Amino acid sequence: MEVCYQLPVLPLDRPVPKHVLSRRGAISFSSSSSLFGAPDPRQLSQRRGAISYDSSDQTALYIRMLGDVRVRSQVGFEPERGSSHPYLCIDFRTLHTRLGCGSASSAPERRVHRLLSFQRYLHSSRLLRGIPQQIPLHLLDGDYTGQARCMLEKVGTWNFDIFLFDRLTNGNSLITLTFHLLNQYGLVELFQLDMVKLWRFLVMVQEDYHSDNPYHNAVHAADVTQAMYCYMREPMLAKSLTSCDILLGLLAAATHDLDHPGVNQPFLIKTDHYLTTLYRNTSVLENHHWKSAVGLLRETGLFSHLPAEDSLNMERELGSLILATDISRQNDYLSRFRLHLDQDNLCLSNASHRHFLLQMALKCADICNPCRPWELSKQWSEKVTEEFFQQGDIEKKHKLEVSPLCDREANTVGNIQMGFMTYVAEPLFAEWARFSDTRLSQTMLGHMGLNKASWGGLQQEQTSVSEEAEPSTAGTNTENSAAAIARRDSNTATGGTSSKEIPQGSRES
Repeated sequence: MEVCYQLPVLPLDRPVPKHVLSRRGAISFSSSSSLFGAPDPRQLSQRRGAISYDSSDQTALYIRMLGDVRVRSQVGFEPERGSSHPYLCIDFRTLHTRLGCGSASSAPERRVHRLLSFQRYLHSSRLLRGIPQQIPLHLLDGDYTGQARCMLEKVGTWNFDIFLFDRLTNGNSLITLTFHLLNQYGLVELFQLDMVKLWRFLVMVQEDYHSDNPYHNAVHAADVTQAMYCYMREPMLAKSLTSCDILLGLLAAATHDLDHPGVNQPFLIKTDHYLTTLYRNTSVLENHHWKSAVGLLRETGLFSHLPAEDSLNMERELGSLILATDISRQNDYLSRFRLHLDQDNLCLSNASHRHFLLQMALKCADICNPCRPWELSKQWSEKVTEEFFQQGDIEKKHKLEVSPLCDREANTVGNIQMGFMTYVAEPLFAEWARFSDTRLSQTMLGHMGLNKASWGGLQQEQTSVSEEAEPSTAGTNTENSAAAIARRDSNTATGGTSSKEIPQGSRES
């Protein structure tokens, strides 16, 4: 049986071999398929530790997720099952390439190459491929020019416009910002990080975010990294954090949504995606972000000069920070944070307490969009809502139950945002303000109040227009959306969070 997938149509000026290169999940196809040619292997840098699966037609499937190797070996790897839903949204950077004409037993040992999607192949890094690009990327802070450099001088201000900065850096906001902050803290010199390895790591991180996601893309990661920097500069943390804490905080912010597919965990579960088996339906996306980050760290060898134990500890603590961004565990972290504040027993000389505060800071940074000035907050609200709606469109197309908040015909940006602020953002930032009662905290709460009022005003205008059609439901939209927010990313159907997925050695307060 031949399974068809929608692939991007690209102009090719040469005969197309019987290979398939896809950006979307594990694929089953017949040997008669003739779709797109694979990139020249000579232009691909070698990759270590990838996973291969030999199908019956001698097609090798290489999965470009080095970070997931350890877990895959525990649960096994299977080809796409017949019951799997045809839509798989994650960009796995998969490469199908036919072996030689001989049999599988006589074929020479294959080399595992670094795998590129179509977009990645066409626009791949000049550093990795050695090919100059029209838009140069600067290696040194001193090379930043014009307005981008002026903006970096004010990177610690809360009204930092990441959208403008991304335009000024030609779409390289995550690379430029993260490199600048690491250099500003002196972490490159302190940890003796190889400049080329660091730059290569950041390039790969940025490229592994999906640019076609309206919200979960590299610009969001850059925005979270800038917010994390603001929080780490707060007096309570600035005087207590170690250099290792700061390094982990910045790296976790930059990689916290790495390779995000643009859909949520329930969608992956209902489409029977292999990642849900891999991580036992528990913090599936967050585990994937963490393992993907670890894979890039190991591929670039960024920490290879450190003692093996130190490098592993940093990987585990990086995972602990990223896993804390799981919105389904929001109440757990908030209850612990509130208890610490009620008992006034946070000791910042305690490494586990500092780590917990970094987790809370990253959680705040991840959902700080309602706390930004209206011009920025509104843009983020529209982007995240559009991503919800795109998932809903896919679910409708494939006759799946539409997830909460994902039906563009039943929800509005204002409804979703007002519910999110009321039930998710306000409780978290109120507790953060108790911990760090500073001008920044009050500014964030002030912006959130104004933004909520602005959405309320827009909502009233929309309600007045549509109240003739649905007068009895106009007053309940916000409440219904708020309840849906609490359910949207919940993993209650999977029995809660399994401790097996928490990195060993992670610090708990």
